[in-house]
Amino acid sequence: MAMPDIVGQLPQLEAMCERLYVSQVPQERAQAEQMLRVFGTSTEYVSHCKAILDNSTSPYAQLLASSSLIKIVTEHSLAPQVKLEMRSYFLAWMDSRGSGLEPFVATSLIQLLCRMTKLGWFEDDAYRGLADEARNFLEKGTTGGSQAHYLLGLRILNMLVSEMNSPTAGRSLTQHRKIAVNFRDQSLYKVFQLALTALRHLHGTAADEKLKEQAVQLALQCLSFDFVGTCLDESSEDLGTIQVPSAWRPSVEDPSTLQLFIDFYIATQPPLSNMALECLVRLASVRRSLFSSETERSNFLSRLVNGTRDLLRQQRGLAHHANYHEFCRLLGRLKANYQLSELVGLESYKEWIQLVAEFTISSLNSWQWASGSVYYLLGLWSRLVSSMPYLKGDAPSQLDVFVPKITRAYITSRLESVQAVVVQGAAEDPLDNDEQLQDQLDSLPYLCRFQYSETAEYLTSLTDPLIAAYQSFGTSAAGQDLTQLAMLEGQLTWLVHIIGAVVRGRMNTTDAQETMDGDLAARVFGLLRLVDTGYHTTRYGEHSRQRLDLALLSFFQNFRKVYVGEQVMHSSKVYLKLNERLGLSDHSMVLNIMLSKIATNLKVFGSCEDVVEQTLTLFQDLAAGYMSGKLLLKLDAIAFLLTHHTSDYFPFLTDASNLRNRTTFYHTLARLLFMEDTPAKFKSFVAPLQQVLAGLASASANASNAAALRSTVPRETVIGLFRDLRGIATATNSRRTYSMLFEWLYPSHFPTMLACLEAWADTPEVTTALLKFMAEFVLNKTQRLTFDSSSPNGILLFREVSKVIVTYGNRALQLGPTSDPYGQKYKGIWNCLAILTRALGGNYVNFGVFELYGDPALKDALDMALKLALSIPLADILAYRKVGKAYFALLDVLCHNHANVIATRDTATFAFLLSSLDAGLKSLDVSISSQCAAAVDNLAGYYFKHQPGSESPTPAAAAIAERLRQRPELFPQVLSTLFEIVLFEDCTNQWSLSRPMLSLILISEPLYAQLKQQIVASQMPDRQQHLAACLEKLMLEVQRNLEPKNRDKFTQNLTIEPVANKRPKLVWDKSDEGDGHLPGPISNLPPRGASRMSVGGGEGELEQEPAAHDPDAKRTVADTADAEEMLPDNPMGLDEEIITDIKPFIADLYDDTVGVLRKHGPTFEASAATFVALWELKENKRSFKELGLLIQLANPY
Repeated sequence: MAMPDIVGQLPQLEAMCERLYVSQVPQERAQAEQMLRVFGTSTEYVSHCKAILDNSTSPYAQLLASSSLIKIVTEHSLAPQVKLEMRSYFLAWMDSRGSGLEPFVATSLIQLLCRMTKLGWFEDDAYRGLADEARNFLEKGTTGGSQAHYLLGLRILNMLVSEMNSPTAGRSLTQHRKIAVNFRDQSLYKVFQLALTALRHLHGTAADEKLKEQAVQLALQCLSFDFVGTCLDESSEDLGTIQVPSAWRPSVEDPSTLQLFIDFYIATQPPLSNMALECLVRLASVRRSLFSSETERSNFLSRLVNGTRDLLRQQRGLAHHANYHEFCRLLGRLKANYQLSELVGLESYKEWIQLVAEFTISSLNSWQWASGSVYYLLGLWSRLVSSMPYLKGDAPSQLDVFVPKITRAYITSRLESVQAVVVQGAAEDPLDNDEQLQDQLDSLPYLCRFQYSETAEYLTSLTDPLIAAYQSFGTSAAGQDLTQLAMLEGQLTWLVHIIGAVVRGRMNTTDAQETMDGDLAARVFGLLRLVDTGYHTTRYGEHSRQRLDLALLSFFQNFRKVYVGEQVMHSSKVYLKLNERLGLSDHSMVLNIMLSKIATNLKVFGSCEDVVEQTLTLFQDLAAGYMSGKLLLKLDAIAFLLTHHTSDYFPFLTDASNLRNRTTFYHTLARLLFMEDTPAKFKSFVAPLQQVLAGLASASANASNAAALRSTVPRETVIGLFRDLRGIATATNSRRTYSMLFEWLYPSHFPTMLACLEAWADTPEVTTALLKFMAEFVLNKTQRLTFDSSSPNGILLFREVSKVIVTYGNRALQLGPTSDPYGQKYKGIWNCLAILTRALGGNYVNFGVFELYGDPALKDALDMALKLALSIPLADILAYRKVGKAYFALLDVLCHNHANVIATRDTATFAFLLSSLDAGLKSLDVSISSQCAAAVDNLAGYYFKHQPGSESPTPAAAAIAERLRQRPELFPQVLSTLFEIVLFEDCTNQWSLSRPMLSLILISEPLYAQLKQQIVASQMPDRQQHLAACLEKLMLEVQRNLEPKNRDKFTQNLTIEPVANKRPKLVWDKSDEGDGHLPGPISNLPPRGASRMSVGGGEGELEQEPAAHDPDAKRTVADTADAEEMLPDNPMGLDEEIITDIKPFIADLYDDTVGVLRKHGPTFEASAATFVALWELKENKRSFKELGLLIQLANPY
């Protein structure tokens, strides 16, 4: 469409745009979208979009033009001069016409401007001046009195910060962080200062609310910026430490900054006021080492405490829920980022702690209104309580006065909530919100155990009368109010949850505390004797009763973790108390009661999936423990279960909602069965399943076709059977146990399985269950599939695998388009691919036998698997995670052991497979990219060794040569991708990615020379010489072979030389990730013990408090000092300027890892992992984000 045509047809275009955005008729919108989509598909349409903006007054046409331009600049490459001209044009356009735009059009155009700024950030200095140009808008709005210009300026700044803080589709995370870090260092603080200036200018004036909202939102955007790439979950409200750069210190330490947000909060209403509070939450979270001195930090804390105290005094704005929630978050941050000793030392502490206590009690009593905010208040008090052992000095903390009151308020308010829900019909029941319930129960043990004797006495005083009343209902419920019974069940549910949480929270316990644990636990075990007796057996279908049983299961889990197991002495005071009250003297008796309850639940709660699932989870956890598993085996109930596990005894097995749970049930039973070497018991165990298989075989024999079998056998029977078999197969972890299962099933029952697959091939519920069983059955985990050398079982098993894949594949390939491609097709295909991958890689089949004896099983399976894989578009392979994992795992195995299969495909298929491997190399999933690298390496290595003209040419290599003759760009494209990733991105699997590079270079050396020139030319001029020198050294002393020693030399060259391109000087670069400190996410992580090193500022101060939620917090200052002394002065050859920062960091992490590995493994492994992680950080092999994830894995919290 030519330019005059656009202008001439503008009325029709505007009408179509209006239909696209406004029409209520889906067909009209779809038609308009189809016709207008072309504007965002090519750079040719840039001028067309500009013409629309110049000539149209329709906001919908303007929106189409701007959104199309966003798509073009994001997905297509434009000439640098064109982009600069576009940028200037849009800035001028916004200046002249922006004030009259519809808000949605202005937003789209501003996003376009900011997207261009981000993508061109390193191309020209002009892009880095957008913040200053936005300042000009603000100045025009201030001096000229044009609020529209002022609003535009604020909106540009808001969008700029948001765009810089958000990854862009099609760009790697490394590219995003590179721009974000430079923006942070160059412009972000200037933007924050502009936000503060705007707030001061607008505060107290009659300015439009939109202006104030944009100003406070801008401040919040700046404080919410991902400063060091550690914000992994943007949706989470849980904050770690905010790693503000040191350049921000003057603004943070300035008393007027905090006061500005407090005043703004007081003067406004939501959403402005709660955004101001959120800014205060962020400021309260800035890293401790930002402050220039202890005095400044103390003054800052004092201002925060005084500000919150004044707001509590006057209750300003707290009637608004949004304000209330953010205020609770602010209170929670005061202890998360500061020590109790610092708080107690403040002059206003006494009044502040009293007001906070009163506020907390009020919040607990207002549970309907503050349910989502209580978590932060309980977290505050739990952290305060946990710090008490480390509080020194004479200043009173007042916690002994307020904590018992808060504990009682929590308990009583929860019990009262039941009455409000049952009697008054309250809209929301706190017991139904599992996430909030668990959050609250996580903090509660610290409060309850602070003055445990008093709390335990209070809990028993509440529990005893409720249990007595519950017992009376069980014996004589006739004529009584069932509403009262529902209320009793709800209140007992709360008390059981609370007691379970308290028992789980056992820390440095004493005999007295164990006795109180036993006293409380005895109440729950006593209640357990009542719930399944008398009238209570009629209430299994009631929601309140089901929740009570869920609470009992939760209690069992908590009790099991603390008082059942290898580390618990039989002489524990808990069992003395349980024996005294209930006659439960040891583990076995408690386990017997738990098992009895498990069996009862599985019998009576068949239609309640939640109870069944939690019951089976408890059963599985008990069986998985070495001690508890052995104890279970001694119980008569287990012997009964192993021979009576059908639906006659456990009706839950027949309920359709519990099909998934059947696998767990049989896995647990089989796990217990296989603990002993008892083939006779196995035969008895599988007898019920043998009957089902025999019935299916009989039905199959009598059926004339697949449809007849379907009509005589319910599909639920087949689904349940294969889920049960999969559970048993999962439990076979040794050659002995697998052999028992294999000999039972093969050969007699495999024809029946195949008949079921043929009959229900179009029913995903059946095929998924069957294919997942096969995938488990052929998996050679722990070398369980080890047959005798004279046994043909491996070959016979693969023949069955081939039949399954071919049978399912024939049906799947006939399936046409569907509204649910994953459920109807892809799921079965990826399971087939997984089956074949596991069979090919199991190392229990000699595949040469098939070709030798003319058996087509292998060829048929491979051909069908590739047909199935090729029937899925590459975009869907990459989009569906499980599909992608199965597909690339198969290609890895094929390229490793069956390269001829890939080589003999037609050119189009060969090109598709190579292109998919190229796409897989770019995957953010490390396992997929590593598999693709291995596949490419094996395929390229095979071709190099066997290509025509080599010492050992093969027909397969000749076929590859022919494919490459037709598509010569395939291997070079893969090599280019590998160079791009290894050289310019932070990849954690660099070793894996380096392996195929040498193979590809050796088979296309002339093209490699051209590729080097292209790589160098793509870089900034000041870096080209250095990169060219690095690439020249890449093949230094590397021979033309693929021997392991030669490969290692290439990888060594790649590691030493080109990696330096990411940061030419292998020293600490203060401009890259902050202000020269080790920012990282370390201070975001909860410390393991008492002395948390303050990292990030190099001050090395010791914070003598434990993590609030760490029951094992025993570390002392001396421990950390010892750890620091154990370290060599310069373990990694780092620059002296950063030793001060890194040494405390190593000491802190060293102490954490040593502490946890005292229980779980050798200390040397921990220290080695720590030093390796830091060395890789120094060598630019890991980003701060990756190091943060690594540390989170190492941290035991």
